[in-house]
Amino acid sequence: MNLQTLQGLYSSDVRLKELAAACSLPQPKQNIFLQNLKANAVGFVAHSIWEQSELNHIFILDDKDEAAYFHNDFEHLSGALDIFFFPDSYKKTGVYTDINSSHLMLRTEALNKWSGEQVRKKVIITYPEALFEKVVQAKTLSKNMIQIAVNNHLDVKGILTRLVALGFRHEDFVYEPGQFAMRGGILDIYSFGNEHPYRIELFGNEVD
Repeated sequence: MNLQTLQGLYSSDVRLKELAAACSLPQPKQNIFLQNLKANAVGFVAHSIWEQSELNHIFILDDKDEAAYFHNDFEHLSGALDIFFFPDSYKKTGVYTDINSSHLMLRTEALNKWSGEQVRKKVIITYPEALFEKVVQAKTLSKNMIQIAVNNHLDVKGILTRLVALGFRHEDFVYEPGQFAMRGGILDIYSFGNEHPYRIELFGNEVD
């Protein structure tokens, strides 16, 4: 039996159709508990419910490892692009001084996509420790954004000072989020909101 056939069996199951309909109500009237789901059955059931709904979904797993495995399974089952992993910001559980830059980037991406234009339904997969962590308000985030466009005249020194104030590190080369580098007329900024760094080429103080 191939994956597509197995998915079809779950999607056509009457119980899952009823469950998907119940979860899609504007104000569900009851909590629903599923028992005796073994191994990957949880992923198949969750995917079937999401597939039959037009709503965004948040799946909360017990811990980081379970959430990561569930995220991989869900991506494999759906093949969709709007499946986001929402981790905590730290490298080690309980150690709140050692920031994981790649996790910050994943959190930012998930929040930006979730709060953006609703073109396609989305999924966030997370766990309690990540949800417990506070996130910046949209107004505060907007206020701290740096807008740069071609032909703009930049106060380069002011931009660099602002980046440092926002917690960015000045490096010779950027290789992870939270870094920037200035070499001649080239400014590289690796933000937490994009998978790749931005390169800004300057002619004097003008963006080329």
